[in-house]
Amino acid sequence: MSVPLRRPSREPDGPAPHRTAAGRSVSGRTGPHRGRIPRRAAALGLAIAATLAAAPPPPEPEGIGDRLFPTLGNPGYHVTSYDISLDYSGRNDRPLDAVTVINARAAANLDHVNLDFAAGSVSSVLINGLPARHEQAGEHLVLTPTVHVFPGQQLRVVVHHTSDPRGKGNGGWIRTKDGLAMANQADAAHRVFPCNDHPSDKAYFTFHVTAPRGLTAVANGLPVGEGTRGPRRTWSYRTSHPMATELAQVSIGRSVVLSHRGPHGLPLRDVVAATDRGPLARWLAKTPEQIAWMERKVGRFPFETYGVLIADASTGFELETQTLSLFEKRLFGIAQLPSWYVESVMVHELSHQWFGDSVSPRRWSDVWLNEAHATWYEALYAQEKGGPRASMEARMRHAYQMSDGWRAEAGPPALPKVPEQGRKIGIFRPMIYDGSALVLYALRDKMGQAGFDRLEREWVAKHRDGVAGTADFINLASEVYGHNLSGFFWEWLYGAKTPPMPGHPEWKPQAATKQAPVNGRTTVQGRTPANGKAAHTRGRQALATPGAAHLHRR
Repeated sequence: MSVPLRRPSREPDGPAPHRTAAGRSVSGRTGPHRGRIPRRAAALGLAIAATLAAAPPPPEPEGIGDRLFPTLGNPGYHVTSYDISLDYSGRNDRPLDAVTVINARAAANLDHVNLDFAAGSVSSVLINGLPARHEQAGEHLVLTPTVHVFPGQQLRVVVHHTSDPRGKGNGGWIRTKDGLAMANQADAAHRVFPCNDHPSDKAYFTFHVTAPRGLTAVANGLPVGEGTRGPRRTWSYRTSHPMATELAQVSIGRSVVLSHRGPHGLPLRDVVAATDRGPLARWLAKTPEQIAWMERKVGRFPFETYGVLIADASTGFELETQTLSLFEKRLFGIAQLPSWYVESVMVHELSHQWFGDSVSPRRWSDVWLNEAHATWYEALYAQEKGGPRASMEARMRHAYQMSDGWRAEAGPPALPKVPEQGRKIGIFRPMIYDGSALVLYALRDKMGQAGFDRLEREWVAKHRDGVAGTADFINLASEVYGHNLSGFFWEWLYGAKTPPMPGHPEWKPQAATKQAPVNGRTTVQGRTPANGKAAHTRGRQALATPGAAHLHRR
């Protein structure tokens, strides 16, 4: 966050002062001292005024005004790159020493340059080579540069800090069995490193991770160098495309990196514990075909590399970190889950590389665009691999029946309810997954298969490496269709009730009725009691059939 150049505040409320002929200001009160101030009071007032003038104003956390996370992000500048150095001791219960270098461009007059940062301490800050004062204001780091910052000016901010993995939930570092990994969605990157923590401000990333020899460090992008000094080794990675902070990933552990090739020679690398290499090999071999399948649907893979990071940790969800998707090891060891289902979850995170990573949401209320598409391609893949057991139509009909209940509980797809305090991950509920994929199902019936396929390809091509929102999607869909679809989308994306399904007049939503409290919380028919991302399904049906059990852990 950054604060525009301060201007004098207006007069406080109360009677306006009266000016004498000599121009002096006196109070409007009556009494024996009307029009003059006693000397002792005047001296005291001057002392107080001098003290107030000398004291710097308190730091002010603001934000870019995101409806769901109002204090997230920082106005006044745009980040172009991050260079993050992390020094890992070998113990995941100790803070890491870190240096974050931020290159940015000012977009306004600034007397403060603010960053999102928490869960660490700051020892020093430089702005354009000069020391800067730093203060903490909630989860914001408020920096005061020595020299005023003007619009268009380039900024280089160097922050020496710690990064603490001992947080109690809320995302950021994940402590695995043998090290660390990251899960920064929705707003937890700033619990790892100082940043402008909003997906609308994407930037290039470079990581340098130093760890004891015997451990392996992997991060987003491609390796750009390694170095060994005594008992410690430094690994460096760099992204070739801009990335939102929530998609950053660093893995440190006793891992192996398995390299292979995907379509058109795409470099692939998977990160697994050394002891899991054999048991997980059959799942890792699925990735090239899955990428080829997605490319046939929406076009060329948008990044320089891809792979999966399989962590031995209890997260309760999978996550589409850019170029290196995070998965729980447990997903691949549940005997009750058929292969087609596990593969479809892999495709869910893979499809996010196009929808959510390459094309990132303009605001968090646009997150339905990420999850609707990932759920859509997950369901299509499941149907192709699982046959009648994974019918897309059956799944969408079930979602239609539940949709009114989901809307009542979580809000409509493009207007999700503000998450509860301390439960920001609570925006990831069934409405955002199957409830939003249902919008795409209705849209395909409205536009026809050919028009819908064209829309999907043009969407990811037009907004590649950028940010886009709901209005952008509506405009492009209308352009492809040849008619204004605003009315259609308004009902489906913002309505309290689910509109009639095109092509399926027989589909009827169930009434949204309250049920008995579960764990002290009232639920709504058509959803599970978990508030947040579901383990493996993240709110989706475990076997993609009506009424099937969900797998949830939060």
